[in-house]
Amino acid sequence: MSLGNSELILNPDGSIYHLNLLPEDISTTIITVGDPGRVSAVSKYFDSIEIKKQHREFRTHTGHLDGKRITVISTGIGTDNIDIVFNELDALVNINFKTREVKSNKIQLSFIRIGTSGSIQPDIPVDSFLMSTSAIGFDNLLHFYDSGQFTNTSLEKELYRHLGWDRHKIHPYAVDFDKNLGEIFASNRIRFGITCTNSGFYGPQGRTLRLNPKITDFNERLASFIYQNQQITNLEMETAGIYGLAKLHGHRAVSLNAILANRATGEFSKGGAKAVDELIRYTLKKLVSSSLIP
Repeated sequence: MSLGNSELILNPDGSIYHLNLLPEDISTTIITVGDPGRVSAVSKYFDSIEIKKQHREFRTHTGHLDGKRITVISTGIGTDNIDIVFNELDALVNINFKTREVKSNKIQLSFIRIGTSGSIQPDIPVDSFLMSTSAIGFDNLLHFYDSGQFTNTSLEKELYRHLGWDRHKIHPYAVDFDKNLGEIFASNRIRFGITCTNSGFYGPQGRTLRLNPKITDFNERLASFIYQNQQITNLEMETAGIYGLAKLHGHRAVSLNAILANRATGEFSKGGAKAVDELIRYTLKKLVSSSLIP
């Protein structure tokens, strides 16, 4: 079935609407970052860069490192942007833009998020690295998709019972990382944990400036939850959407976090830029040495 002009929106040059990219502009290995400025912080380590494009907050560089073709793209902040970026990236490889039909032979993409996050456990220090083995979404994105078979329903039920937030009408979803992709980055440098994703930075993460959050013990309730010997370790704004849409489309995804804040101790990193740069270099080194990445 041909997709209508209002569903698959293309620019006059044939590029996808928001990202302003053509199918040949991206690799099957894609690093996502929130900040457009962080794109060049990644691509500066490439041996060469063949594509540089930007539209709105979506900046894309595609290049080569040690024989591997890699794309790095900024998503902006939040799962609303993740919805745009991941649907359009999938469209670039799995929809024929000329016939406007979904391809019968699907291409699988590998997504690696390099992001920043705040820990809610006192024993996770700032400037450490954490891989999200599962992500819990409080943002409602996946509730708009037929996603039941792709979510971790056991984790969802346990958390729902633990929180007891029925009166707040909060129904979190949970999605796991891709284990094979995650194995590339596993080492004694990386901690593991369950990540919570929410739709904001202040009230939705239990912060108080001039407005008081409705749930005053938000972080404490999350921090006390244990599922299969794992704790909820950190809060951020993209990972659950990334994991959810990647699984729905048949792609692989893993989220790597530089911990810049510890909410339990009130500490914030004094060397955040250095920590992010170290995570970038760590990620690229692991990528190029992996046989899983073409």
